[in-house]
Amino acid sequence: MRLLAITVLLFTLSPALADPPVLTVYTYSSFTADWGPGPAVESAFEARCGCDLEFVAVDDGVALLGRIRLEGGRSDADVVLGLDTNLMSEAADTGLFAVHGLDLSHLSMPMDWDSDTFVPYDYGYFAFVYDTRRLAEPPTSMDELIHGQTEHQVLIQDPRTSTPGLGLLLWMKKLHGEAAGSAWEALQPRVLTVTKGWSEAYGLFLEGEAPLVLSYTTSPAYHLIAEDESHYAAAPFAEGHYLQVEVAGIPASTDQPELARDFLRFMVSEDFQREIPTGNWMYPVIELEAGLPEGFPEPVPASDTLFLPPEVVAEHRRAWVDEWLRAMSE
Repeated sequence: MRLLAITVLLFTLSPALADPPVLTVYTYSSFTADWGPGPAVESAFEARCGCDLEFVAVDDGVALLGRIRLEGGRSDADVVLGLDTNLMSEAADTGLFAVHGLDLSHLSMPMDWDSDTFVPYDYGYFAFVYDTRRLAEPPTSMDELIHGQTEHQVLIQDPRTSTPGLGLLLWMKKLHGEAAGSAWEALQPRVLTVTKGWSEAYGLFLEGEAPLVLSYTTSPAYHLIAEDESHYAAAPFAEGHYLQVEVAGIPASTDQPELARDFLRFMVSEDFQREIPTGNWMYPVIELEAGLPEGFPEPVPASDTLFLPPEVVAEHRRAWVDEWLRAMSE
């Protein structure tokens, strides 16, 4: 009888003793870094879901898409967080992502959102950042950057491996159209180096290798808020700045579809979004209860926002990258 009682007790307790479900989120390395939003997001979501949230990090959004394509239906990912609008259409065309099924009517963004596959979690604007101690008169337009002073050397990223690099490619294409190749050729002598990703380029900039680096309008806010340094600035360009919206999606192969959907629902909530401004140094996609932190710049006005539809990018990206390669090799 004692043995039977123990058996019944263990059977009763077995659900509580079972391992919690695991949600595997593929993302990029800066999101999961100690100074990124990942640790706070992980703690908050695990308290909500009773699950184990595991991040798998790669270098960049471009690398994320490459990995998902390579793994196909065999992927361990339950959520992919870190693609953007410039990769979204290509990602959807793989057929590897499921419909999210969420109500996103509460979003507050510089564009209407109508994707039934991807959910936005932040947005920002590409810009050239400079150190005011080294560069008193930065370029005030893309045209001035391209054709201006030769001492305005710049650090940029490769559009094949970097989302900011791809953003600059599209920024140039939006401004110059069929003449983009010529614009790249004119800029090429001023490019000190092309790095694989953002972190390498920004690191070289901080080491003083060049006075300008491709980054975001919000990058100086990091130095001001986190480091109390006010000598970094983003050069405002007369032609406007290119918009990037970062998104997440659910692979169709996930074995945790409801948990993944709950994560996306959490992702557009106050608890997640409040970590974006001073964790990912981007803009939240909802209106935060406390507003933006002091020292954080306001978004670029709609009149200065540049953007190309995701489907146009998907159709022409390879040809535009080839154009860039030809111009940069001259």
